[in-house]
Amino acid sequence: MRFIAEVSSNHNRNLARALRFIDVAAAAGCSAVKFQLFQIEQLFAPEILKRSEQHRRRKSWELPFEFVPKLAQHCRAAGVEFSCTPFYLDAVAELEPYVAFYKIASYELLWEDLLAACARTGKPVVLSTGMATMDEIIHAVGVLRKHGCQAPTLLHCTSAYPTVHTEANLAAIAAIRQATLCEVGWSDHTLEPAVIHRAVHRWGAQTIEFHLDLEGDGEEFAAGHCWLPNQIGAVIQDVQKGFAADGTGLKAPVPSELSDREWRADPSDGLRPMKAIRAQWAAMNPETPKA
Repeated sequence: MRFIAEVSSNHNRNLARALRFIDVAAAAGCSAVKFQLFQIEQLFAPEILKRSEQHRRRKSWELPFEFVPKLAQHCRAAGVEFSCTPFYLDAVAELEPYVAFYKIASYELLWEDLLAACARTGKPVVLSTGMATMDEIIHAVGVLRKHGCQAPTLLHCTSAYPTVHTEANLAAIAAIRQATLCEVGWSDHTLEPAVIHRAVHRWGAQTIEFHLDLEGDGEEFAAGHCWLPNQIGAVIQDVQKGFAADGTGLKAPVPSELSDREWRADPSDGLRPMKAIRAQWAAMNPETPKA
């Protein structure tokens, strides 16, 4: 079971803040921390940037590449994996020395050149599937496998920020798994603990990705899809408790029950405790009456 903390652009282009995300994610029990490497000129078409100040403002959301080696080193020191989403082709090679795995976003699922470039590195690939049809997912998996990634991890998600729980469609996890024979997890935008629990314990999601902010001051927090550390930390602990509760499956008394076994009803007369215990009590000196 692994949890991936998605920092997105909540780092605010501040290295010290970005490093704190790694420490916080590790303390919460995450297995990996993921950033995004994009340049808006290679993310949006010029027709969009020319006419949309909103999209041009995302220039201030970019992760400076000089942060990447430092983030990767900090992840290693913290005992978590470093990952990053490449949003332009050259980013694949730029990230290769540093990432433990590549993450491809839902919006890039149709971009075969990017899929192929990530697969050819030989590193693991995680692919989100928001907005996609099953045919599109199957095709993307075929591209990854053709170019060397035989076992990608797919993440079912709903690409709405935030997602209402009634549109999570968690049953699609099983459908995607059956259609692709891939490991399928859940990328969360709901901020609902119940959704994550259901994805893990009912639908078998072994990978959970979620968007993280530190305190609500991140660039993307206002959109409403980012967890705070205390919120997601509690969910991770609860999920781990759920797995710990599974036990061995062997039906037998557990240690905490053993002392009560002799206090069950004796089958001869239906009275508690067993007659052997009653005999011990009968042999005891009666309590001295109080004055």
